[in-house]
Amino acid sequence: MSSQKVLVAGSGKSGIAAAKLLLKMGGEIVLYDSNADLDPEKIKEKFDEDAKLTVVLGELSRTDLLGVELSIISPGIPLNAPFVAVLDEAQIPIWGEIQLAYHVAKGKLAAITGTNGKTTTTALTGEIMKSHYEEVFVVGNIGIPYTETALDTTDASVTVAEVSSFQLETIMDFHPNVSAILNITPDHLNRHGTMENYIEIKERITANQTEEDCVVLNYDDPVLREFGEKEDLKVKVFFFSSTQELKDGMYLDGDDIIYAHDGKKETVVNVHELQLLGKHNYENVMAAIAIAIRMDVPMDCIRRTVKAFKAVEHRIEFVLERSGVRYYNDSKGTNPDAAIQAIRAMPGPTVLIAGGYDKHSEYDEWIEEFGDKVKHLVLIGQTRDKIAECARRHGFTEIMYAEDMPEAVRVCAAYANPGDNVLLSPACASWGMFDNYEQRGEIFKECVRNL
Repeated sequence: MSSQKVLVAGSGKSGIAAAKLLLKMGGEIVLYDSNADLDPEKIKEKFDEDAKLTVVLGELSRTDLLGVELSIISPGIPLNAPFVAVLDEAQIPIWGEIQLAYHVAKGKLAAITGTNGKTTTTALTGEIMKSHYEEVFVVGNIGIPYTETALDTTDASVTVAEVSSFQLETIMDFHPNVSAILNITPDHLNRHGTMENYIEIKERITANQTEEDCVVLNYDDPVLREFGEKEDLKVKVFFFSSTQELKDGMYLDGDDIIYAHDGKKETVVNVHELQLLGKHNYENVMAAIAIAIRMDVPMDCIRRTVKAFKAVEHRIEFVLERSGVRYYNDSKGTNPDAAIQAIRAMPGPTVLIAGGYDKHSEYDEWIEEFGDKVKHLVLIGQTRDKIAECARRHGFTEIMYAEDMPEAVRVCAAYANPGDNVLLSPACASWGMFDNYEQRGEIFKECVRNL
């Protein structure tokens, strides 16, 4: 690979990181992006002047692939994109960005996937690792591409990676020491087609694991329980549950998180000692503790870290209290199931901002969750008519539209009474109105501060 000519598809964060990694290893890069309107000179500015780099924009032709031996595809690009057929026809192997990173990285690896809770669990697991290991890298969907740090890892380092279904589509020998699948609910069906396909891709995180390794699974998720109980599953299974007592594993007993092992029951922490809100977060904590135990972190390090850990930015993040109203930013609630968790975590009556890009989600269960808690619904974005129609079908009529985030926040402030909460938890992706969920969350927080 060190002297290969490699095509890197995608000029976003992970594509640039992958290209830089390959250049450091002595490779030659064809950086491709299907967006013909991009400025090739601006892209080249991100690299050293003498980098062995060619930028190709628009349509990819066979002549662009002369001498190319491998292609790296960014996770945001679907495998049915037209240029992928050109790569297939030329018989050029396709790797994902995490596969490339794994190929060159050293040390131990914990990898976390699931529909919801990945970022919180990854961040908390990373903090627990840092309490015990000297050299820890926290990478993946959480913000730092795995390829950005892969060459810095050593045999002594520990990497904690948040891994999406998009990334798992293109793994080859990706092999975590400990993996975790937190839950599986419908998401990204516009990309994966069927729920069966989505489940199979998520479970692929264990594909290369052996009996020496471990997968942490949610016992309360019927799909994952069935997967974990398969007789032909090679990897050791560590279950966690927030609804029932387990003979072996982590579970919630009233307000205590218990670790059951070797015939003993050990209380790890009481949920009132945590700084995280909501049952879904207790599940994230149990998963992180389970991963840490399997990565040989002492229990006193685990306890100390989980008690000190605060919510991740954009995930039920408390912003401020104004005129007796508490404002929460849950911009990372990009699907209905994540948004359900945010509603459940709210301590009282709530005015909710929702809507955004349409990922072909269904909103019925989310709206059913409103109950007496959601007083008003303020809708923005492409899905607002679809959500409003669904809400009315379920008998919820306190609906208002806003054209942008500043207007949405002003409407909420006008309708919220002292003691109420205002929650941004869109149940939709951010695209169309915003570049990403981070930008959406930042704009919400700015609007709240400017009230």
